[in-house]
Amino acid sequence: MLKRYEREGFFDEMVDEGGKPRPHYRKFGQHFKALSKAELELKRHSVDVAFLRQGITFNVYGDSAGTEKIFPFDLLPRIIPAKEWEYLERGLTQRITALNLFLHDIYHEQRILKDGVIPPHYVLSGKHFRREFAGFNVPKDIYIHVCGTDLIRDDSGQWLVLEDNGRCPSGVSYVLENRRAMKRSFPGMFEDIGVRPVEDYPRELLRMLNHIAPAGVADPTVVLLTPGAYNSAYFEHTYLARQMGIEIVEGRDLVVRDARVFMRTTKGLRPVHVIYRRIDDDFIDPTVFRRDSMLGVPGLVRAYRAGNVSLANSIGTGIADDKVMYYFVPRMIKYYLDQEPIIPNVETYLASEEADKKYILENLNKLVVKAANESGGYGMLMGPKASKEEIEAFRKAIEADPRNYIAQPMISLSRHPTQVDGGKFEGRHIDLRPYIIYGEKIVIVPGGLTRVALRKGSLVVNSSQGGGSKDTWVLYGDE
Repeated sequence: MLKRYEREGFFDEMVDEGGKPRPHYRKFGQHFKALSKAELELKRHSVDVAFLRQGITFNVYGDSAGTEKIFPFDLLPRIIPAKEWEYLERGLTQRITALNLFLHDIYHEQRILKDGVIPPHYVLSGKHFRREFAGFNVPKDIYIHVCGTDLIRDDSGQWLVLEDNGRCPSGVSYVLENRRAMKRSFPGMFEDIGVRPVEDYPRELLRMLNHIAPAGVADPTVVLLTPGAYNSAYFEHTYLARQMGIEIVEGRDLVVRDARVFMRTTKGLRPVHVIYRRIDDDFIDPTVFRRDSMLGVPGLVRAYRAGNVSLANSIGTGIADDKVMYYFVPRMIKYYLDQEPIIPNVETYLASEEADKKYILENLNKLVVKAANESGGYGMLMGPKASKEEIEAFRKAIEADPRNYIAQPMISLSRHPTQVDGGKFEGRHIDLRPYIIYGEKIVIVPGGLTRVALRKGSLVVNSSQGGGSKDTWVLYGDE
């Protein structure tokens, strides 16, 4: 498999500088090289067919060819040894702890702003800062219950945090289905190699949702609120609801009476106590946020304020995954926890700081520029790969609204052998999105979603931009 494989100067997850498999891949390599090309092709085909039958798809907005696409999957897993995973777990736990303390602070005393650690205007001008919730105590003091923090490795192999997704992070259904597909394709390999399971995620998610139920509710009714079948993550919404054994609802299925939420059923109205919402703040309640929203539930915020229903994630968490706030997370960790960040940020420039703005505008052709509140690979300029027209368009946008942009150096993401057309293996750039659940305790699924840029040379791993995924194996040991 690796006979003609070329590292091409990037940090490779599987192969060391001498072209040999890294220690934690050796056992897998022994299993893998026993497969013939025909056997591998058969396994790949059976996975594609299984994904198609089970509807493992995603929607691409604005795609004229059709709404649903099969999520591309590569059979070669990304493997993480135990010691490395323990380091990542500590770093992610530290980060979500600091982000939750930050959110509680800015909606209450605002100490971090008064002490000058973060200039107040950055928070107060944030698109997702919800002034309406100043002074409001969220259930159990937890704001971000589910977080997907994107991690990358640079050309030296150092782990870096690329961004935090603290509103409605998606992708965990692919983690669970990728694992099921691999277990069907390679039975027996998991036990022999010693791979930690991921199947507990839905149980842990439901445990957290039950934990945040309103006081005095012994057996809460939990629902998952979806925008509907045309949402890009609708497969995931239905999948998670089914795995947890809870109802999936749209806004029209819920009604508020006397500041309490009810679900319409064939037997009449049934009380709802906890909502795992996969709808952004803007659309959740047309009486408070966007009045034109047809997706939300009129009166839901009133019920939330009255303490009769709990939401995961809480309203107002979007300010924490504003890409400008990302710049300040190391300061949050130092301020609230008196610790240095375990996993560092990527070096970042703020366009609203004069010196940074000057540097950004002079180096647009070398930098990655991101809009503060876009996701999915949208609103981004890859300077070294951009046309003159694209660079000039971003120059104008930055000058018109500097608060809305950050810039980072182009990171050479680590690569992993990936099967490409014709069955050969080539290096493709990858990232990692672990999923963190914050309930009674912090739980992190061992692994997460490894996204892979399937286009040769591409650094954009998002499924909406042509990316795929790999199963992520966390080992019990280091080899």
